[in-house]
Amino acid sequence: MFKHKQLDTIDASVNPFAMKKHELVVFLTQRCEHGHIYREHPACYIKEQNRELRIGYLDIETSNLAANFGIMLSYAIKVRGQNAIYCGTISRDDLSSGDLDKNLVSQCIEDMNRFDVVITYYGTKFDVPFIRTRAMYYALDFPKFGYLKHKDVYYMVKAKMRLHSNRLESVCRLLNIKGKTHIENEYWIKALTGDKKSLKYILDHNKNDVIILEKVHDRIRGYVQDTTKSV
Repeated sequence: MFKHKQLDTIDASVNPFAMKKHELVVFLTQRCEHGHIYREHPACYIKEQNRELRIGYLDIETSNLAANFGIMLSYAIKVRGQNAIYCGTISRDDLSSGDLDKNLVSQCIEDMNRFDVVITYYGTKFDVPFIRTRAMYYALDFPKFGYLKHKDVYYMVKAKMRLHSNRLESVCRLLNIKGKTHIENEYWIKALTGDKKSLKYILDHNKNDVIILEKVHDRIRGYVQDTTKSV
């Protein structure tokens, strides 16, 4: 069980794909104090089984903003309250074989399903639909509606702050959160050839972004009702 502090106001919801076998048996067969199967009352399951939500900060890097023209180059999901980051990057073999980002998308989905909630920055309009679109292209099983919950910090910033720009970089500058960087164009170009140095550079940038995202979320979450939606 992850040993991070529970988010006080985040929606009570659990992803059955993130459960271990014995947890899933309890979730699907045992009843809560109200007489309902736990899957009907997930909030009761969380409370009565003393289960903390598994929360991760998700970000992806891509070759294009449109998923029918671009591919995923890397992804990172940081475990809330821990240094652990699940991540992956496309390989030269993937590019040369014609598989492109199929293996990467599959790995990303597998790691997403380790969590009950994923938190992004502008992921409602970009990261989540991009991953879903690539998964649909390859006929991979992206999480269906209701299983995995999603929270977008971008809309928290937009609703509660007044900035000239709601880009993550602007928020970090105002809050004095260090580490937000840009990727130089040459790295994008070389990455598409499978250049290992460029792909490592992009992945490192990707991992740094999810570390920053957690810090931004911690600074603003006390000002909003931390509700979630399905991915």
